[in-house]
Amino acid sequence: MITAENLAKSFGSRVLWQDLHLTVGAGEMVALVGASGSGKTTLLNCLGLLDRPSGGRILFEGTDLTRLGPGGRRRFRRDRLGYLFQDYALIENATVRANLDVARRRGVRPDHARALERVGLAGREEERAHHLSGGEQQRVALARLMVKEPSLVLADEPTGALDGDNAAMVVDVLRQLSREGCAVVVATHNDGVRAACDRAFDVGSGREAERGDSAGWVVERAAERVGRAGRAEHANRR
Repeated sequence: MITAENLAKSFGSRVLWQDLHLTVGAGEMVALVGASGSGKTTLLNCLGLLDRPSGGRILFEGTDLTRLGPGGRRRFRRDRLGYLFQDYALIENATVRANLDVARRRGVRPDHARALERVGLAGREEERAHHLSGGEQQRVALARLMVKEPSLVLADEPTGALDGDNAAMVVDVLRQLSREGCAVVVATHNDGVRAACDRAFDVGSGREAERGDSAGWVVERAAERVGRAGRAEHANRR
């Protein structure tokens, strides 16, 4: 699906990475991990044509993206790419519906209701984005991805500002997109997000990273759900 070949990025005399090789296939979800400053977001931005590498190639289904002109770059981002930002990137004074309409493809009638129901926001199309909580805004951003149906999703610390439930929702939807054939690349510091991915790539070392332990995160999420259910049952008895 997408391959970085001999990719390099430098800022003046500072070399962020060089000779970097990474391939993410259709239906695969890969975590980009590494210390702060190792270049995870920069790599995402290069893959998404928001930044240019200093050297190397980025191939998408055989096309060298680094050789595209401005029009080709815009078409790639419009037709094939979905981006999930930590700060949601919504039009704050617009409605939820209008934010989803931004992602609609030409000639396709999007199913807003289905996307919003999937992220737990059914019936809230007419609310303004700035009236929503941070977690709800990220859910709108997830629904926007589902409406767009991209081939490639790049997610930059998508759970960084979220509570456990909203973070779990983000991971669940990204996994669903990958199961449907989308290539998903996630920059993250979160061990649970990393463990939910098929594999992890350490940007700092330029090598595959060992998988994290997902069991602890899964147990923690389950314990939270059990705790909430118990508190709700106790409240109903009172």
